[in-house]
Amino acid sequence: MTKKRITFETVRKIGLALPDVEEGTSHGSPALKVRGKMFTCVPIHRSAEADSLAIRLDFAQRDELIAAEPGIYYLPDHYVKYPVVLVRLSRLHEDTLRDLLAMSRSFMAGGKHRPLRRKAGRAR
Repeated sequence: MTKKRITFETVRKIGLALPDVEEGTSHGSPALKVRGKMFTCVPIHRSAEADSLAIRLDFAQRDELIAAEPGIYYLPDHYVKYPVVLVRLSRLHEDTLRDLLAMSRSFMAGGKHRPLRRKAGRAR
């Protein structure tokens, strides 16, 4: 059985099925956004490998993914300061892509943000 090739068209189809998702661009590159905020796009920086996808996640999630599957997830120096992980689409299964897009969409929509700790003694 041959594995189905994942392209940005696959990403688009899955992503647009999620709530409040719209097509757009980010720096001229195809992207998906939730309420105007980009959550995934085709990376355009020269450090990104061909057939990659940039997925916005919090730093802890990003680090966990890279540690667990460095053959799929990677992080060139250019992206270190940003809450994003790059994904090699050729090594990804469609079910995993579906989960990643839902996680990223939730992160950017505010569903997965961790509350900031208030400093002791500060009133609301």
